[in-house]
Amino acid sequence: MAGGYGSRLGSLTSTIPKPMVQVGGKPIIWHIMKIYAEYGINEFIICLGYKGDVIKDYFLHYEPQNNDFTIDLSNNSMEFHNNHNETAWKITLVDTGLETLKGARLKRIEKYLTDDVNLLTYGDGVADINIIKLIEFHKKTGKMVTLSGVHPPARFGELVADDDMLEAFEEKAQTSQGLINGGFMVFDRELLNYLTTDDSCDLETGVFEELAKLRKISVYKHEGYWACMDHERDLAYLEKLWRTNNAFWKVW
Repeated sequence: MAGGYGSRLGSLTSTIPKPMVQVGGKPIIWHIMKIYAEYGINEFIICLGYKGDVIKDYFLHYEPQNNDFTIDLSNNSMEFHNNHNETAWKITLVDTGLETLKGARLKRIEKYLTDDVNLLTYGDGVADINIIKLIEFHKKTGKMVTLSGVHPPARFGELVADDDMLEAFEEKAQTSQGLINGGFMVFDRELLNYLTTDDSCDLETGVFEELAKLRKISVYKHEGYWACMDHERDLAYLEKLWRTNNAFWKVW
């Protein structure tokens, strides 16, 4: 899913869509795709919307942007000096509308979904999640949809006090209580029957609520790390982790 406005990132998304905001010199969407690729998932369909042309341009010119190269102007030839290992990637980029909600975006790529079991995630979240175990869990439960339940990042440190005396200040990366949908979903093709191409067809609101009542959704509890690039402070946090070699999502 790469079609939203990303307005909470302020001026950062005035010229590019949120999935193209960079962490460590690479767009966040690249980091997400690298997670999947580590587990053998190399075929991607990107649902485009806001400034989708920027994402199209990035992948259209992926080789010169991610390789050193030599241009011979005498015959207008170009030689790439390969230094990336994404050669197995197959990427389909689909314009799913500017104002379209997630359910309709998913429905509009239906013709490209040829497998019975498919994966889905958002264009702004990263995790140290094992994709193979996630898929195995989905198949074992036999539900139509599997969501990855994650612990949201802690916004504040925790004070450990003994009466009026501070014993410790603990800077926690994750909360220990409560789960939220962190993306990294698995769904059977049957889900598409519950969706329409109408712009107002959402996923979480409406469809997932209905399927939850029918007990058709399972939750894979991911006890590792997860983070979402929702605000500028989130970007600064991810950048710091990458810069200090503590990027928990770098499983490749």
